[in-house]
Amino acid sequence: MTSLLDHPAISGRYLFPQDRRLARPHVVQVHGVELACYYKQNNPDAFTLVHFHGNGEAVADYVPWITDLYTELGLNLLLVEYRQYGGSSGKAQLVAMLGDGEGAMQAIGIPPSRAIVFGRSIGSLYAIELASRQPDIAGLVLDSGIADPCQRFLKYGELEAAGISEREVQEESIKYFDHHSKLSRYKNPLLILHTEHDGLIDISQAETNFQSAGSERKRFERFPKGNHNTILTVNLPRYFAVLREFIRECEDLAQ
Repeated sequence: MTSLLDHPAISGRYLFPQDRRLARPHVVQVHGVELACYYKQNNPDAFTLVHFHGNGEAVADYVPWITDLYTELGLNLLLVEYRQYGGSSGKAQLVAMLGDGEGAMQAIGIPPSRAIVFGRSIGSLYAIELASRQPDIAGLVLDSGIADPCQRFLKYGELEAAGISEREVQEESIKYFDHHSKLSRYKNPLLILHTEHDGLIDISQAETNFQSAGSERKRFERFPKGNHNTILTVNLPRYFAVLREFIRECEDLAQ
């Protein structure tokens, strides 16, 4: 176990492996496990969207209708599946999975400068980590993202039964999930998407991430309609219009 945050009393209360599977996954070997990802190259010269989904989702939930919408934006697609989700091997653990996105990119051969990294909900933890490891990525998108995961680890974890103290959780969270520090070092374009009535992850989390970001090219899109689970469907035209504008900005900067 890499960290006490990977203990079932914490990871098991925050990650919920889903068994919905792709018919033909693109399996990549990463750190001794097999990840059942979705990969589609539409244009070798285009950016690749490297996507991390929420904790109650699976990559299969995005195929085909959402992946088709991303394709219409002119993107190649890599939807990274988590360990123990959707046919992937290994165990779903918060810290152990931190390098999986970088490993999947390297296995497929995606240059960081040609990647736009996208994290939804808990996926923001892995998107921010990837941006920290690969600061030359072309762009970073956080949909309903989390600024302080420690708050949620303390809220949902079964600490007392596992003999884990709040102080230990706080120390490990700072060690592995210091989003303020990671985002402050990220200088390339950033897009934050959040609803004003999220319900699960308050919009103040998005505001904190926005303030932490060191990028001078950052945008915060607040949606007055929808909630955590309907941000895309309720705001579909505007949601994708904003994404299209962001991708164009990344393309302009890459020229």
